[in-house]
Amino acid sequence: MGTEIDVRWEGVLAGTPEQVWDAFTARTGGWLWEIAYEPRPGGAERGLTPTGGTVVEWDPARRFVTRADSADGWFNQLDYDLEPRAAGTLLRYRHRSVLGEDHDVQLDSCLHHTKFYYHSLTEYVRHFAGRDATYVSAGAPESSADGGFAAVCDALGVSDAAVGDRVVAAGPTPIEGVVDYRTDRFLGIRTAGALYRVYGRDAWGWPVAVAAHVFDGPADPEVAWTTWLAEVFPAGTDE
Repeated sequence: MGTEIDVRWEGVLAGTPEQVWDAFTARTGGWLWEIAYEPRPGGAERGLTPTGGTVVEWDPARRFVTRADSADGWFNQLDYDLEPRAAGTLLRYRHRSVLGEDHDVQLDSCLHHTKFYYHSLTEYVRHFAGRDATYVSAGAPESSADGGFAAVCDALGVSDAAVGDRVVAAGPTPIEGVVDYRTDRFLGIRTAGALYRVYGRDAWGWPVAVAAHVFDGPADPEVAWTTWLAEVFPAGTDE
């Protein structure tokens, strides 16, 4: 079938257990993407896995587990455990699943994405807890799979920016904020009313993607970001 993985993340978030619980069960569009859970054991999951899954445990502000299974033995399970701390809430996250033939590539991608996603959750809880977002995502052309992250950072005008730097990035409309995450494959910019994320998936041979979680004001629509990315990679547009 494949190889099982067990990926974990742990950190203290600057919010109450109730705020953290709300963020990953009801407001995932503010830091991840849109996912819906029926709030009960046995409830349906929609949006996390292609065919949907089931809520296994639902213990508000303490423990949550969701799982999807398929007939061929594949499964995907997420576990969240919350504990109050003086500085906020300790979150222990565990992701178990099965990967296919390109196991090493997929696992490396999963590890890096997990760190970025749960940093975004940390930012959401600290700055936007309890707020809904307009979520927008767009993929770059196939040609971005080769050197795409560097090209997007250059087009945004943030190639030399580091965490903590204030920037005015280009895009469909200017993005004025602070760099809250930066590695050789991911970029995060937080503004007063939004989180912007660049996923340099060219590190694994895949096209680059951009996502925005906008809490204040209108969000640039997907078509605007898709057009902007196509201008960065004109050779990758359809002929």
